[in-house]
Amino acid sequence: MREVDFVISGGMILVMDENNTIIPNGAVAIDGPDIAAVGHTENIATVFRGRRVIDARGSLVMPGLINGHTHAAMTCFRGIADDLTLMDWLNNYIFPAEAKNVSPELVYWGTQLACAEMIRSGTTTFCDMYIFEDDTARAAREAGLRCLLGEVLFDFASPNFKTPAEGLAYTERLLQKWADDPLVHIIVEPHALYTCSPDLLRDAKQLADRYGAPLGVHLLENLAEKKQLEDRFGGKTVSYLNDIGYLNDRFIAFHGVYLDEEDMTILAGQGCKVIHNPESNMKLASGVAPVPEMLKHGITVGLGTDGCASNNNLDMFQEMDTAAKLHKVHRLDPTVMNAETVLRMATCEGAKALGMGHLVGCLKTGMKADLIILGLNKPHLTPLYHPCSHLVYAANGADVDTVFINGRLVMEDRQLLTIDENEAMNRVRALAICVRESLNG
Repeated sequence: MREVDFVISGGMILVMDENNTIIPNGAVAIDGPDIAAVGHTENIATVFRGRRVIDARGSLVMPGLINGHTHAAMTCFRGIADDLTLMDWLNNYIFPAEAKNVSPELVYWGTQLACAEMIRSGTTTFCDMYIFEDDTARAAREAGLRCLLGEVLFDFASPNFKTPAEGLAYTERLLQKWADDPLVHIIVEPHALYTCSPDLLRDAKQLADRYGAPLGVHLLENLAEKKQLEDRFGGKTVSYLNDIGYLNDRFIAFHGVYLDEEDMTILAGQGCKVIHNPESNMKLASGVAPVPEMLKHGITVGLGTDGCASNNNLDMFQEMDTAAKLHKVHRLDPTVMNAETVLRMATCEGAKALGMGHLVGCLKTGMKADLIILGLNKPHLTPLYHPCSHLVYAANGADVDTVFINGRLVMEDRQLLTIDENEAMNRVRALAICVRESLNG
């Protein structure tokens, strides 16, 4: 009999493997940060003895959700500029608010609040682009969340750097500082092609290549951006990126709302990834990304919430529901983006999109123990016929009872164990007073 740290026993296990395996009366053995075994309860019980056993009868056990694109500290700007177009929202509200208010303190506490919200709604990994990302990393590490994050790079000054060279140097320090951390991973992130010069794009690509790091960019988020970039490059944006050698299997496009057939063929051929952000795209009226077509081309597509200033929450269950329904109504076809497809985008496919498919997104022996437990004994979850459909169309973030990340119990019975959420809320409320005053001024 092998002793392990935890055995989660008796639940319905959604493995999220290639075969979408479901184990009706299953168990997961966790030893240290890793999954030691997954199988039927009676089989696990003959081999493993848990120092602690969690009774999951009447519950569903699945991989934690992967939020493929967000700006965590923007919880501090939740609701400050709603019902605006993307460029108006960005240039006249968000950039000015950030210039006046963003500091290491705001980023740390805004990220702490985001981590509380994400853990509570079942997210165990997030990909972040923002300012003072070392403070984002510190807050996420303390909360116990897995993350892929990078300093946003601009041609112009940000609250954290005066020149693009300083931004690149800061990113390189992040790559070096967090190189061996089990939870914090670094991505190189030029903001967008309309905010970054060709020189900055080139330097960012070279930095990512030197470290073998992912490279993430906001790409073709709305029609105005598409037209602006085509005028600048004298041709199509994705073709331009391909021509300058920018695309490879570490390239992640955030949004991709205006990708066409030629674009998708190029991205698929280079192994590029895309993160779909349906609620943000809807709220900013950016358009509907051609996700079903991307999937037909074989592009790996993950799912993200975007930041709290353009969504306005970090609940990936809500994002799944929206992703499935948006494409059905847009195409007048109820068969597109079925529940299984969308659930995979939020788990195993999302992990692959971030370059973490070997670590998380699936419950297999040897993978990291990032998993969530949802209680099913609730009116809106009764009866249960199809687990994937239930998770996408009926469940919500508040149904998550217990969360493990890297084998660590970070929430149990809805109680956060790694974050003082009241302090985080109070700190952000205090910061919001200054934000409100700066906007009024």
